[in-house]
Amino acid sequence: MRRRLTSVAALAALCVTLTAVAAQPAQAGRAPHPIVAARPPMGWSSWSSLRGNISEAAIEAQADVMHRQLQRYGYQYVNVDAGWSDHLDGYGRDAWDATKFPHGIAPVARYVHSLGLKFGIYLVPGIPKAAVDANLPIYGTPYHAADIADTTTLGNTLGDSWRIDYTKPGAAQYIQSYADLLASWGVDYIKMDFIGPGGGNNPADNTGDIQQWRAALDRTHRRIHLELSNSLSFDDASVWASYANGWRIEGDVECYSSCPGFLTNWKQRVVKRWTDAPKWVPFAGPGHWNDMDSVEIGNGDVDGLTPDERVSVMTLWSLQSSPLLLGTDLTKLDPYDLSLLTNREVIAVDQSGRPARPVSQATPQQVWFSDNGHGSYTVALFNLDATAATVTANWSDLGITAGRAASVRDLWSHTDLGAMRDGFGATLAPHAARLLRVQLSHR
Repeated sequence: MRRRLTSVAALAALCVTLTAVAAQPAQAGRAPHPIVAARPPMGWSSWSSLRGNISEAAIEAQADVMHRQLQRYGYQYVNVDAGWSDHLDGYGRDAWDATKFPHGIAPVARYVHSLGLKFGIYLVPGIPKAAVDANLPIYGTPYHAADIADTTTLGNTLGDSWRIDYTKPGAAQYIQSYADLLASWGVDYIKMDFIGPGGGNNPADNTGDIQQWRAALDRTHRRIHLELSNSLSFDDASVWASYANGWRIEGDVECYSSCPGFLTNWKQRVVKRWTDAPKWVPFAGPGHWNDMDSVEIGNGDVDGLTPDERVSVMTLWSLQSSPLLLGTDLTKLDPYDLSLLTNREVIAVDQSGRPARPVSQATPQQVWFSDNGHGSYTVALFNLDATAATVTANWSDLGITAGRAASVRDLWSHTDLGAMRDGFGATLAPHAARLLRVQLSHR
């Protein structure tokens, strides 16, 4: 079983990536591919709650709950993460663990589809070392794994594969055979993990792989979301730009090396997500949503978060238009957490696709906002401190002319708070948040 190299504690999983899939600027002479996720994806991933303890029955049980309780709110992806494959097929491609999936992957995908949901699966780039050692044939060609492998360079940041040399005959055909196989199973979403350049245990540059995978998936004529995970770094904007624009990536970019995720201590979690999120904002949009990680809300206090902290997490994720991919066991949903996950007004903020920025991060009391146009703003108040404090949003900081009145609505409580002139403030408990819609009043 492949495993992630990220630290996991209170929030047990690091989800994925820059999510959403959309057409990027086309390269010269090439038509853009169709938008697969014009809005941030919503769904569930197996890693955080189940790790590799997955099976046909376990995945179908999660799908059943999503269908009954979450689907009507927009949740649709049921994603199988690492642990589904324990060997390669005769052509060097991942094959399912027959103990966990005795009937194969395709029947599970069909079951998920029968509920009106979509099915996702997990891969890593490169050609597996085991395929090269056995010199397995490449499907539909006279070539073999050793013919396309560069055994001087690792194929991903995990280090379990060799780099594919795409100048060699058979290399593109290997990726196409893989894409065709997954499409035949009914896969709608691929999480490609341990992607570089960026971090991870080993240096790797997978720009060529992602270019080949995107093109191969497009040729299947199946709308498959491609998400990139784990090692890409957001520290260098030019790296991201080369992915989003140069390779027209349709998918997500995860930053496990530069933002190793949530740790046990709340302050450390704040430092990593609340401080990193603003620099990711320019890279978000249809087809490339910044994934803040799996949403560790759903099972009460299992993940070590207080009720206020859960509200803050869901508020920040929604403000950033992050994919809402749940990392909890859906068969054990806590009623309070379910109310957070199904708040339609908060979900609408996420799906609007307008990531917010902080007015300032000089103190733990922070105001974040996005301009929705037509005199409407989404505003969040955060108290990231360990003691209660007052947080105030001044309309002038949002670009609103001094003296203008604005109506304020609390999106968590679905309450209209009335017209406010100059600003709005509230005293917040430790690690608590408020999420507001501010609408300018007519003069």
